[in-house]
Amino acid sequence: MATRVFNTLTRAKEDLAPLHAGLVRMYVCGVTVYDLSHIGHGRSGIVFDVMRRYLKHRGHAVKFVKNFTDIDDKIIRKANQEGVSAQEISERYIEEYRTDMASLGVAPADIEPKATEHVPQMIALIERLIAKGVAYPVEGDVYFEVRRFPGYGKLSGKNLEELQAGARVEVDERKRDPMDFALWKATKPGEPSWKSPWGQGRPGWHIECSAMAMQYLGEALDVHGGGEDLIFPHHENEIAQSEAATGKPFARYWLHNGFVNLAAEKMSKSLGNTLTIKDLVRRHDPEALRLYLLGTHYRHPLEFGDERIVEAGRALARLQSLKDEADRIASRGTPAPGPDHGLFDEVAAHRARFEAAMDDDFNTPQALGVLFDLARVLHAARDQVAQGAAGAGAFLLGVGELVMLARVLGLLEGGRKEAVVDPQLKDRIESLVYLRQEARRQRDFGEADRLRDELSRLGVILEDTRDGTTWKLQS
Repeated sequence: MATRVFNTLTRAKEDLAPLHAGLVRMYVCGVTVYDLSHIGHGRSGIVFDVMRRYLKHRGHAVKFVKNFTDIDDKIIRKANQEGVSAQEISERYIEEYRTDMASLGVAPADIEPKATEHVPQMIALIERLIAKGVAYPVEGDVYFEVRRFPGYGKLSGKNLEELQAGARVEVDERKRDPMDFALWKATKPGEPSWKSPWGQGRPGWHIECSAMAMQYLGEALDVHGGGEDLIFPHHENEIAQSEAATGKPFARYWLHNGFVNLAAEKMSKSLGNTLTIKDLVRRHDPEALRLYLLGTHYRHPLEFGDERIVEAGRALARLQSLKDEADRIASRGTPAPGPDHGLFDEVAAHRARFEAAMDDDFNTPQALGVLFDLARVLHAARDQVAQGAAGAGAFLLGVGELVMLARVLGLLEGGRKEAVVDPQLKDRIESLVYLRQEARRQRDFGEADRLRDELSRLGVILEDTRDGTTWKLQS
């Protein structure tokens, strides 16, 4: 069965058929590095990491490119505020991003190009567009002439009249049309700049990704991805400038992940309602956070809730307990043969269901449902092994299959650095634990139960002993 993906360009599910059989060339728009990454970045990172893992699981080679936008108005503004170079800001947050992605189990891309290292390629692409008559220089700037690209709007489904009336465009009377967008910007005081045929300046945002994608994946890609906020104008403009230059379809499949919302409001840095990955992995097991994010289909919006990550941690523990039990059995040597009671067939059926779910536009909620169905079967098999009613060999092979499928989703990988408890969270927990101990000492069991519930919502597991109460965060 072919893997089917929802193509934003055609608004339909299509069989994923790469241009070169067996090799999927995928470009995903990365972050603009001017601040810490938030949970929305984490979701996008995990989504495309899982796609890459699954395509490899299905036998494809994947060449995966994800860029860093390391020159941008926000980077320049922050650098000027701190009195440092734009490069110092961008390098700082590139390293922070890589640390955050590693904490979530997101593997680095095969190639992670930086915009500032590819300015010559951008200049060459702009020169091609000018030569073809679809771009024009004016006073050191260069603009793409939108009306000279007949397909403009095909990705977002917008027409030019609607866009001209309602789109967010910079007012610039030098443009031939308000919709024309900048390919090159003339230098301004206090900004980094590069030499070009049009004078000192720097590239516009949209040209960066076209130039870098073509540099590493060729003029026609298989998959281009990113957050749904990039559909317009960024990806629309990428299509226009790339296809106007080459005369070829830029990407066959356009895949976009949905937003993470906080109290039904889109999470964004400009709104000041972001949750940083760094903060979240201090409070929660990173794999539980990953499982939680995969519990909603990647194209759908996700409503954030701390308590849901705690629930995901409990669910993850059910899978982990099977792996731990299998490791204990395996450590005792080769198990004696015994009946499998049809377990091999059940495991094979669950693998087929898992792959069917993932082949349907990477449906991770359904795939996770299959994993937990398989876990229930394996828990029952473990009980039979413990009672001597079944051999351990089939159980071990079944758990091995569970772990293999879970790792396609980036779960049960182990070896990840344990999350550090945030000092403020630790102080709050210890205060609540103390208050609960006092309530129990005064036999106010209602208050003690209320405090236990509050601690549980924070992901705390309590253990009452003769020597007092100990606590740990849900793993």
